[in-house]
Amino acid sequence: KPENLLLDSNFDVKIADFGFAAPTLGTARDENGNYTGLCKTALGTSSYMAPEIHLQQPYQGSQVDLFASAVILFILVAGHPPFSEASPKDAYYKAIAMNKGNTFWKAHTKNKPSQDYFSEEFKDLIIKMLALDPNERPTMDDLMNTAWMQGDMPTK
Repeated sequence: KPENLLLDSNFDVKIADFGFAAPTLGTARDENGNYTGLCKTALGTSSYMAPEIHLQQPYQGSQVDLFASAVILFILVAGHPPFSEASPKDAYYKAIAMNKGNTFWKAHTKNKPSQDYFSEEFKDLIIKMLALDPNERPTMDDLMNTAWMQGDMPTK
């Protein structure tokens, strides 16, 4: 959608979707009725949702946005989604959640032109961004300083 594309001051394209935007205070409240800083709304496209949303847990907006960004990035590079849903029912996501990244990448490389289709830097980045534990996902600063983001050519 054209309304979801933004340009920064350098005319770099930014992808945005404000359909489920929430206040920075979040939407979840504690037992005293105070905002916790977490969100609780389970809306969106299932295949882009972080596991904590599927598990109906309160979540940090930035962490689930980073997760969804990893799904988009994977699709841009691979040409297909990494999994159907970030849940134990999905074999591809289960491999990531169980720290079996080699199994995940072996399955996704099977129909690619070469075994090194995905760079090691890309693999590392995607696995970190799709981590089951949201606290293990990189921050935006961490992400921008990864080898893949700093490389001359991110992937073949």
